[in-house]
Amino acid sequence: MSAELPRAGLIAEGVHRYPVRVYYEDTDAAGIVYYANYLKFIERGRTEMMRLLGVEHSRERAEAGLAFVVRRLSAEYLAPARLDDALVVVTRVVGCTGAALDLVQEVRREDVPLVRVDIAIACVGPAGRPTRIPPALRAALQTLNPSNDRMVTAHAR
Repeated sequence: MSAELPRAGLIAEGVHRYPVRVYYEDTDAAGIVYYANYLKFIERGRTEMMRLLGVEHSRERAEAGLAFVVRRLSAEYLAPARLDDALVVVTRVVGCTGAALDLVQEVRREDVPLVRVDIAIACVGPAGRPTRIPPALRAALQTLNPSNDRMVTAHAR
């Protein structure tokens, strides 16, 4: 499936799919992906999803002083990826409230989940304190999960 995806990935059917190829530098001595490198893969997937939604991290930081930081994550390693594998990072928005964004991300090989990560992202201002997710981003995120009751819209605040 990753051969069909554009370099920045694709948003379709409520999820973002981002292609990743496993390189030698991603593996350990046994030729399998080192566990911490999955976190790099999912970070790239989240960044490209945000970019496709119109949010560039560098611009948000420069113009509004906003940043998105990992608040919490839980990872379940189900099966190993190996050198030269074509993987897909699948990102699903499961909640968006105030300054928080909850996601489920999976790293898959041919639709087989290898790693599943539940992750909470916080939007922080220039002083590093939580701040509300900008309304335009909140609206874009809502399009990825319109039926979720944890997707609090700006008017509900």
